[in-house]
Amino acid sequence: MARQLRLRLGRRASYTRDTFVHGPSNAQATAAIDAWPRWHGGCLALVGPEGVGKTHLALAWAANAHAAVLDRSAPDIVAADGQPVLLEDVDRGIPDEALFHLINLAARRGGGLLLTARTPPIAWPASLPDLRSRLNALPVVEIEPPDDQVLEGVLRKFFKERNIRPGAEVYPFLLRRIERSATAAREVVRQLDEAPDELKPVSRVLARRILEGD
Repeated sequence: MARQLRLRLGRRASYTRDTFVHGPSNAQATAAIDAWPRWHGGCLALVGPEGVGKTHLALAWAANAHAAVLDRSAPDIVAADGQPVLLEDVDRGIPDEALFHLINLAARRGGGLLLTARTPPIAWPASLPDLRSRLNALPVVEIEPPDDQVLEGVLRKFFKERNIRPGAEVYPFLLRRIERSATAAREVVRQLDEAPDELKPVSRVLARRILEGD
């Protein structure tokens, strides 16, 4: 078996749009993101389970739109006035009044509000009746769990970040066996990278050992 090219220098993770892996499972979400600044009311909720690329797509949008990325636990309302805003993991909690004001500011000239969450806005807690009605009316787009095209692209991206060139047979093997999320892909690539040198190169045999716990 030919030895793989393996460098020890890692590459920093990139969250730019050109490193986002496109495919059928996220096509609707990327189209909705690209429709900015024509979002209804200036707002969009981007939802989906953990590890499907919400943060990557949202941060790429924020960079392109020159948006303020706010802390959901204490969002700076002043910073949000007159410019686009990104708030992540909104379903995990945000002060009601702050979110209400941010939604209102999004409709103003120069504004915009991208919210990410695991669940749709209709399921987010809200004690203010006015906020509840606004959440129920928010435009929503969902990223689905990655299809084979996206998951293979994500695996290739994580291997590249670690300067690993696995055998070609590794990809179909992993696609059939790992959880369908970027989180699972990143973890299996980490385990393969950190396997003892005597077990290298990264091959189907090593992948089987990692996944089966041998």
